[in-house]
Amino acid sequence: MIALKNIEKVYRTSTIETLALTNINLTVRAGEFLSIMGPSGCGKSTLLNLMGLLDAPSTGQVEIGGQPVTQYRDVDLARLRNQKIGFIFQSFHLINDLSVLDNVEIPLLYRKGDETGPSRRELARQALEKVGLSNRMKHFPSQLSGGQKQRVAIARAIVGQPAIILADEPTGNLDSAMGNEIMSILQQLNADGSTIVMVTHDESMAKRTHRLVRLFDGAMVGDSLLMVNEGR
Repeated sequence: MIALKNIEKVYRTSTIETLALTNINLTVRAGEFLSIMGPSGCGKSTLLNLMGLLDAPSTGQVEIGGQPVTQYRDVDLARLRNQKIGFIFQSFHLINDLSVLDNVEIPLLYRKGDETGPSRRELARQALEKVGLSNRMKHFPSQLSGGQKQRVAIARAIVGQPAIILADEPTGNLDSAMGNEIMSILQQLNADGSTIVMVTHDESMAKRTHRLVRLFDGAMVGDSLLMVNEGR
């Protein structure tokens, strides 16, 4: 589903060069739920951004669905992101002036001609029902709790039925009870067929995934299969 081959990522300014990732070789299989852990600044979010085609490696190759994307034009990358990848962020990134339903519908607006207005609304409603927020469709983000905002963000990520979901600290801003609820939703999405890659600082959340990759100073230092704990 996702393959990173001999990846290196270097950030350069006029005075300094920072090696963010080095010698990354990682394959995420279809249907897998993979977590990424490591100390702050070790390259976790950079790795996720490369998988999500939000950034490009300095050297190496990224493949999505077996296809190298290194030579894709920006417009092709944008189309691939919109059709194949859903993003969940720690800070939700909801638009305060839009209703919950309108926020969820946003990714579909960029699919030129693929869905009509009524069908977009129906898909957004279905996504909100999946995360248990069908009774909050007309609310605005300021009227929601942190856990509800994250569920809206998940609905927005899945509304286009992407094959891949990338989650950057999805439980990081939530208390343990809300974090467990969000994690249960992600587990169900994975059980329904979504491939999920999640960055987390929480070992207990990582242990509820299939596989754990550890980073340190931009390098992979661990890659282990887990016995998934279905308990809360």
